[in-house]
Amino acid sequence: MNKTAINPWDWSLKLGYNQAEVVEGAKRQLIISGQTSVDANGAPLHGGDMRAQIGVALDNLEAVISAADMNFSNIVKLGIYATDVDEALMNFDILGMRMGRAGATPPMTLLGVSRLALPPLMFEIEATALA
Repeated sequence: MNKTAINPWDWSLKLGYNQAEVVEGAKRQLIISGQTSVDANGAPLHGGDMRAQIGVALDNLEAVISAADMNFSNIVKLGIYATDVDEALMNFDILGMRMGRAGATPPMTLLGVSRLALPPLMFEIEATALA
């Protein structure tokens, strides 16, 4: 699989993502549901702590991707939902560190929402990965 970044402007690169990617030669597609800060039984973790919730959501995203024999570098699209966009952005260094280690800069969208599926949750991340 080959990915070619499309960036008519470079401002998004400073934030850790491409405007678009052309993907060629992919054979497998993994559509990943929104991952949040929950334990193995689905119980919410770290109520009120955005930073901790982002970390656990990324751990859970990585677990799903790994179960499909892929990693963060296979991600071609991220959708991120946060109940407080400003607080999420203040903690996006976690996302940058985790994705950066894999050399991943997938296109992404961040949306502010009034709430997520379970009231204590503040952050959710969904992804599409290709191999």
